[in-house]
Amino acid sequence: MPLTHLNEDEQLFRDTVRRFAKEQIVPLVREMDDAALLNKALLKQLFELGLMGIEIPEEFGGQGGNFFQCVLAIEELSAVDPAVGVVADVQNTIVNNAIVRWGSGDLRSRYLPRLAADTVGAYALSEAGSGSDAFALATTATDDGDHYLLNGRKLWISNAAEAGIFVLFANANPAAGYRGITAFLVDRGLPGFRVGRKEDKVGLRASSTCELILDNCRVPKANVLGEVGKGYKIAIETLNEGRIGIGAQMIGLAQGALDHAIRYAKQRKQFGQPIASFQGVQFDLAKMATELEAARLLVYNAARLRDAGLPFLKEAAMAKWFSSEVAEKVASKSIEIHGGVGVTKDYPVEKLWRDSKIGRIYEGTSNIQLLTIAKKLIG
Repeated sequence: MPLTHLNEDEQLFRDTVRRFAKEQIVPLVREMDDAALLNKALLKQLFELGLMGIEIPEEFGGQGGNFFQCVLAIEELSAVDPAVGVVADVQNTIVNNAIVRWGSGDLRSRYLPRLAADTVGAYALSEAGSGSDAFALATTATDDGDHYLLNGRKLWISNAAEAGIFVLFANANPAAGYRGITAFLVDRGLPGFRVGRKEDKVGLRASSTCELILDNCRVPKANVLGEVGKGYKIAIETLNEGRIGIGAQMIGLAQGALDHAIRYAKQRKQFGQPIASFQGVQFDLAKMATELEAARLLVYNAARLRDAGLPFLKEAAMAKWFSSEVAEKVASKSIEIHGGVGVTKDYPVEKLWRDSKIGRIYEGTSNIQLLTIAKKLIG
């Protein structure tokens, strides 16, 4: 049985998200991209459908679903607008995931119901000096009685403009290096916390990416996620799973680009016939579809391994690396099949191409993924 086979429940879930994406998101894509702003009513619908709390247990208001369902949802949302896919991806695969796995009973009961109902989450790890070297972060957490004082700046934080809850990393013991890194749950309204400049990006424009500024931000010690000094473990393990989510974004994006290319090739006529009848175009479509299917197999396999509790680090890196390569390639080729109109905003493929570029960069660059794969192979 192929890994892309879905059981009846999975098919129903996928079809529900697909119908929602086509009916509710498609009409808003151009407007949101031009304005670089996520539609508030659409965000509310994502919560109402349960797409922002898929793995959150039912006792906390979530869907009680599994990781594979997160992948299906992200894929279908990204097929029409990868920016919306990012919003759901960050919420489900890294923010909710981190709290479900490492949150105390108190943190789970305080934060998960909000994340399931109406509050967007963000994951704040990156800084100006820490990219691929994620643990070179300079944000500090100073012990202050029953609180920590957080100071520093975070950059490239997805969902930051809309988020009310942040999984934020700071070093509580800089002398210990990465072993001082600690994860905190930070509420947007805390004194000393501010969302700063929003980035003007080439792609994923409706998905906000902002800096965070912490100036003696007082965070209760009760808001430490996991253990003090164990934030590096949370970051590593959460991002390993998040990479599968990026893979889901990329295969969704590639599927959307392929669908547009096939549709246009059937409609566009040259020399008295649809360009889909020309062998050169047929070969391009065939190669696009084959590489996309291979990427989907990798992503689904990594997700199934994760749900089964089996090792998936290498498979997640493979899925993230290959799917991001395929997404950019398929989106670019789709533009070529569209010809001159492909580079205009009258057709959606130029947006998908712009959106595809970040896939090889965020949550671990392509080189980092290749390094991870190689290390697992060599031992």
